Amino acid sequence: MKRKDFFIHIILAVAVLLTFYPFIFLIVTSLKTNDQFMHHFWGITRPFHWENYKAAWEAIDQYILNSVIVAVFSVTGVLTVASLSAYAFARHRFPGSTILFYAIISLMMIPGVLTLISSFMWIKDLHLMNTRLALILPYIAGGQVFAIFILRSFMASIPEELFEAARMDGASEFRMFWNIAIPLSMPILGTVAIMNLLGVWNDYIWPLIVISDEAKRTLTIGLAFFRGTYYVNYGTLMAGYVIACLPLLVLFFVAMRYFVEGLTSGALKA
Repeated sequence: MKRKDFFIHIILAVAVLLTFYPFIFLIVTSLKTNDQFMHHFWGITRPFHWENYKAAWEAIDQYILNSVIVAVFSVTGVLTVASLSAYAFARHRFPGSTILFYAIISLMMIPGVLTLISSFMWIKDLHLMNTRLALILPYIAGGQVFAIFILRSFMASIPEELFEAARMDGASEFRMFWNIAIPLSMPILGTVAIMNLLGVWNDYIWPLIVISDEAKRTLTIGLAFFRGTYYVNYGTLMAGYVIACLPLLVLFFVAMRYFVEGLTSGALKA
């Protein structure tokens, strides 16, 4: 191995270590008592205290369930509405379609924080405060712009010959959408789903504004209050953070193939 390559590998190894160390530290700390945490801050101590995970789970299990419900319905709504809209923009030309599409895309230039007050007023006027719909509906609406942009670009690249052959066989418009566009768009749909799920799962500001009932808090809000409750028990607190990360890690490993295919789908052309 050349000296230059050797130093590059060393630098990359250090970068990888620095990237993963916070996660390793999180797991190691989650198995400590406060005494072990104070006296052995950096090291691994024994015995391991697995009861921290039991205490953390009992404190945040309802918050995880709330986040799962909100995330599933929100992502499903985003994919349903965005895929139908993207198909219409990609495969059909109607008066004002281009202007309407660019008007939708222009909304990407508006920071989400600027819509907080107007969104709050809408939710309040609709009497949805302190309900799961106060989270689900804005998440569906907020995820449309980027999803339509990505899906429209992908669906527009599907060969028209496939749709022409389906029309000759008497296929309806919905059947072409469901049997041609959707199966071929699965990688990009997986990418959009994961990106929206990350945003919904990690959102803190909007749930804090519209949810005050403890039984309906999402995970991010629950962890904030959990930290206030267990501020002296670092092991239990870190165990709660580890549990909060697990659903996203499991989802990513399950859907990683679709995610990577979606990111690279436009990189190469036959």
